[in-house]
Amino acid sequence: MPKQVWLLIMGTFVNTVGNSFLWPLNSIYIHDYLGKTLTMAGFVLMLNSLAGVFGNILGGILFDKLGGYKTILIGVILNLISISLLTMWHEWPQYIIFLTMLGFSGGIVFPALYAIAGSAWPEGGRKSFNAIFLANNVGVAIGPALAGVIADIQFEWVFMSNLIAYIVFFFIVIFTFKRFDSGKVTRKKVMSETNDKKAKAPLIALSILSISLVLCWLSYSQWSATISSYTQSLGMSLSQYSLLWTLNGFMIVAVQPIIKPLVTRWEKKIKHQLVLGLALMSVSFFVVYFAGDFKMFAAAMVILTLGEVFFSPVIPMLANKMAPSGQEGFYQGLVNSATTVGRMIGPLFGGLMVDLYGMQVLMLILTVILIVAIIPCLLYDRGLKNEEI
Repeated sequence: MPKQVWLLIMGTFVNTVGNSFLWPLNSIYIHDYLGKTLTMAGFVLMLNSLAGVFGNILGGILFDKLGGYKTILIGVILNLISISLLTMWHEWPQYIIFLTMLGFSGGIVFPALYAIAGSAWPEGGRKSFNAIFLANNVGVAIGPALAGVIADIQFEWVFMSNLIAYIVFFFIVIFTFKRFDSGKVTRKKVMSETNDKKAKAPLIALSILSISLVLCWLSYSQWSATISSYTQSLGMSLSQYSLLWTLNGFMIVAVQPIIKPLVTRWEKKIKHQLVLGLALMSVSFFVVYFAGDFKMFAAAMVILTLGEVFFSPVIPMLANKMAPSGQEGFYQGLVNSATTVGRMIGPLFGGLMVDLYGMQVLMLILTVILIVAIIPCLLYDRGLKNEEI
C-alpha cells in the first residue's frame, strides 16, 4: 500500500474520531438534555445533513478545481470555526445553528478524501477505498466509546474533546496532505465532459445507485437517532450505547480476514456484494424489533456491521471507476451527497414514525425499505458497457 494511502488512513481516522464524539449523542442531547421531542431532534439532524449535502457537492467541485489539499484545508478550517462556536454555545437555539454549520464544513472534507484515495492508488481497486472505510470505522469504534464515558461524567466535555480531535486533524492536514494536491481542472472541461453522451451513462448509473444509498442511510441513521433514545428508555447507559459503536468498529476490522476469500471471489460480481450487504442490514433491523436488552442490540449491530462491510466500500470504488477524467471529485461528491440525504431524511422520518406509531412499527418499515433498496443495485448498470464498471 502506498505511503500516501497510509497518510490518508491516519487523517481519516483522526477526523472520524472527532466526528464520532458528537454525532451518536446528538439525539440524546437534544431529547434528554435540551428537553425537545424526537421529531424536533430529527429536524435538527436533518438540517445538519442538508448542510452536509451542499458541503459534499462543494467539496467535490473544489477538488476538481483546486486539488485535494486545498479542499480539505478549507473544510478543516471551517470545521474548527464551527466546533469552537458549538463548544462555547450549545444551548437552544444556538445548537441548531452551529450543528448545521458543522454539517456543511464536514461535508466538504469527505469527497476529497475518497477522490484522493482513488487517485493515490488507482490499481488498488477496492483496496484503497476499503482502507479508508476501515480507518473511518476504527474511528467510529473509538470515538463513541470515549464519548460515552466522557458524557457519563460530564456531557460538556464531549464538545471540548471533539474540538481537540479537529485541532489534531488540522495539523495532520497542514504537515502531510500538501503532497496530495492534484492540480486544477477547469470548469469548462468538466462541463464539456458532462454533456458528452459517453459521460451521461455513468452519471445516470450512479444516480440510480444513489437511490439505494439514500434508502440505506435513511435506515442506518436510526442507530444514532431513534434507536439511541430507545436504548435509554430501556435503561441502557450511555456507556453501553457507545459500546455498540465500539463493537461496530471492532467487527469491521476483525471480519476482514474472514470475508476476504468471498470478496476476492466476488471481485467482479459487484451486485453480489451490494445485495448481500443490504439483505444483512435488513435482517439487523428485524432483530431490533425484538430487542429489549444490550445483548439483543449487540446481535443486531453485529449483523448490521456484516452488511456494511460488503456494501459500503463498493460505492466509492464504483464512483471512481465510472468518473470521467477530471470529474473524480464531482462523482465522489454525488455519492457522499446521497449518503448525506439519507442521513438528513432518516432522523426526521424515524422521529415522526416513533412519535406516531412506536419503535416496533418503525423497525418493520426499515426492514422493508432495505429490501426495496436492493432493486436499484440490480438495475443501475443497464445503460453501461462492461468496461465502464
